Amino acid sequence: QVQLVESGGGLVQAGGSLRLSCAASGRTFSTYAMGWFRQAPGKEREFVAGINWSGGTTAIAESVKGRFTISRVNAKNTMYLQMNSLKPEDTAIYYCAASRRSGVTAVMDRYDYWGQGTQVTVSS
Repeated sequence: QVQLVESGGGLVQAGGSLRLSCAASGRTFSTYAMGWFRQAPGKEREFVAGINWSGGTTAIAESVKGRFTISRVNAKNTMYLQMNSLKPEDTAIYYCAASRRSGVTAVMDRYDYWGQGTQVTVSS
């Protein structure tokens, strides 16, 4: 079992930056692929970024490419999402997720564990 806890969300002006963290429990973190998803009010949850078990392979959604960076530090059981040049349309609840598969994936159904989410609000 893996427990995930997100932090780092908040209110920021457009053009600003935030760094989200996802802390994982358990000794198997380093074998799992990880991902970030987000859900805006009235919209479906969508993929933002994913990273394989080692951190050597990443995937980024087109809508955030060039602005968001995903990374992980397995020794700290932590994953990060650096978000720069934030836009009002980035406003959402951001969720981290873990997949027992080791390869990066954007498919929501392939993630086995989810955090509770952290709110990110970008004002114009």
